[in-house]
Amino acid sequence: MDLHLDLPARRGLRSALESALRQAIRDGRLAPGESLPSSRALAAQLELARGTVVEVYAQLAAEGYLRTRPGAATEVAHGLHLPASVNAEPAVPRHVADFSLGRPDLSMFPRAEWLRALRRALQVTAHSELGPADPRGSPRLRAALANYLGRVRGVLTTPERIVICSGYTQGLRLVCDALAASGAQSIALENPCLPDHRKIPAASGLTVTALEVDGRGARPERFPAAVAAVVLTPAHQAPLGATLEADRRAEFIRVATARDVYLVEDDYDGEFRYDRHPVGVLQGLAPERTIYAGSASKSLAPGLRLGWLALPTALIDAVTEAKRRADRGTDVFAQLALAEMIESGGLDRHIRRMRRLYRQRRDALVANLNQHAPALSVQGIAAGLHAVVSLPEGISEAEVLAEARHRSIALTGLTPFWHSRNRGAEGIVVGYGTPARHRYGAALEHLGSLLSAVTRASA
Repeated sequence: MDLHLDLPARRGLRSALESALRQAIRDGRLAPGESLPSSRALAAQLELARGTVVEVYAQLAAEGYLRTRPGAATEVAHGLHLPASVNAEPAVPRHVADFSLGRPDLSMFPRAEWLRALRRALQVTAHSELGPADPRGSPRLRAALANYLGRVRGVLTTPERIVICSGYTQGLRLVCDALAASGAQSIALENPCLPDHRKIPAASGLTVTALEVDGRGARPERFPAAVAAVVLTPAHQAPLGATLEADRRAEFIRVATARDVYLVEDDYDGEFRYDRHPVGVLQGLAPERTIYAGSASKSLAPGLRLGWLALPTALIDAVTEAKRRADRGTDVFAQLALAEMIESGGLDRHIRRMRRLYRQRRDALVANLNQHAPALSVQGIAAGLHAVVSLPEGISEAEVLAEARHRSIALTGLTPFWHSRNRGAEGIVVGYGTPARHRYGAALEHLGSLLSAVTRASA
């Protein structure tokens, strides 16, 4: 192994090497159990006498930093009680129940299916696809997605109109950059919406305007004036869970067309609808007025960083250029593996399996709350991976979250989702897709106990 060591010229060679190795171990650059180069190899690398290295190894072994054995490599000793590095990562808090928002059950990621898809992709991929790529993404994945999205979501598009991006977050940023480059100054987002999504247009120089939402979805009669685009979650409003009704869909398209405004459709969990067939996408009604955005974050895993945009013709070049400037393209092997999963039917099988599982989880959540906290109402449960628990008068969101932290239960409050000047009701957002399958029952018991305690305390 190669080993980088700084040896100050002003110190003796032995002292400098001894100090450098000791510091590398203290800093964690040399981890416990890691093998060091042989004394001969390190002496040659540093242009030192071998005897100097042998003496340094012996001294650090005597101090307990190294472990030496006849006939074996010199190793960094285990069990060292060293001061923590100032750059050490903070410890990840452990929760007895994790209902954080925005994640599927990562323990259910189809590892075997993904591995087969990746192996197959590596076998059939031409060498040319590994070179400088089209910033829109792999032609194979774009073709697979055009077919898949049309079949399962009703998206009307072609491979030429799809841009692959690193998740929805980057997709929204690319759209905002393209709009800002064309002279746009503002964009509207639903109120409430994910807090991070409000920061993305601002980073592109756009002003964010709030669009009000009620039990039927976003309200087209509150369509803000002088915006370049409106971001909607029609299938499952994030986070309240309403589905945008048909008359409102038609009205949004009519107003957007009349004002020459784009609709950005965030279809973040459209595959998971439980009580009726999935609602078709808004994009299918107006392909040249709607920017469709989807990702693999809920269907597979957010760590894949795979998303896509199906664009109106007029925006293809501007968004492609924004993607080229951003990173020149998304990981090609992940794209090819996803294409293989789509073409083989593996993605369909996985989504059907997870749809059944998440519906069972949703039903178990509702039953648990009815048993432990019947005074609380649950909304937004017809689809998706989360539900919103409304809080009656006398129970504050801050109190529930404080008690959850005390019990090591991860929950999300509704308050941060509201635009700062237009705050609405308090509540708790429960991400029931997050807990691992084998821990879901125990997690529900912890949640039921928490909500039972806070409702009793308020009675």
